[in-house]
Amino acid sequence: MNYANCELCPRRCGVNRTAGQKGRCGCPDTALIAKTMLHKWEEPALAGNGGSGAVFFGGCTLGCVYCQNRAISARPVGKAVDSAQLRQIMEDLIEQGAENIDLVTPTQYLPTILPALEPRLPVPVVYNCGGYERVETLKMLEGKVDIYLPDLKYADNRLARALSGAPDYFETACAAIREMVRQTGPVVWEGEKIKSGVIVRHLILPGFVDNSLKVLDWLGENFAPGEILVSLMRQYTPMPGLPAPLNRPITDEEYDAVLSWMYLNDLEGFTQDKTAADQQYIPDF
Repeated sequence: MNYANCELCPRRCGVNRTAGQKGRCGCPDTALIAKTMLHKWEEPALAGNGGSGAVFFGGCTLGCVYCQNRAISARPVGKAVDSAQLRQIMEDLIEQGAENIDLVTPTQYLPTILPALEPRLPVPVVYNCGGYERVETLKMLEGKVDIYLPDLKYADNRLARALSGAPDYFETACAAIREMVRQTGPVVWEGEKIKSGVIVRHLILPGFVDNSLKVLDWLGENFAPGEILVSLMRQYTPMPGLPAPLNRPITDEEYDAVLSWMYLNDLEGFTQDKTAADQQYIPDF
């Protein structure tokens, strides 16, 4: 795998990043790390006592208009590292007490990341992504990722086109999640922490409850109770300049409606209270 004729993500731009060409993500052929930290605000079964060893990569292959991390995702920013330097960063986080290594928005830099994951780390590797992934790319991660943490943002492709420029989001993300579950199998717990499996995140968007209900319907129809976990997120924080209804937090009524639907679909996982919708929980980039 390399950065020439880049087809790492579903956009399949085909540009030669080694020659300085830029595709949709605008990322170079050098991995950029925007921030590393012990992240205490991930799901409790991931963060544990020590926190997730989060490695935030610069740039993004999806580009949602409401992204809370847009300071680093809207354009590729960060410190350039090679595979050996990335490995050292991960080992340093583990020495600081990280419960896992949490690779955040990593797909555009996989040619650099994959060598850094060998030999296996002594803690689980978490692949934290927007769900918009190619199955062919995910297969290269088999045996190297313990926990997949994808979003399933949209069941409505018209909404996906408008907010993320991805009119094929739903079918692409569904295929990706199936591949992730194939690789890891059902969720495996080790005490109060997850050892392996798939946790699907869904961020409720204000004014688009129907989209959330359809997302939960698909998950409930395709996976047995406990086979995956769902992280139902009410942390939507409106960024400046967004139009209605994206310019407001979600309401209690919206969250309660989606939460009830999650339980009706026999889905297990994690929920958030309304204090999660606060800019203090957005890492300082």
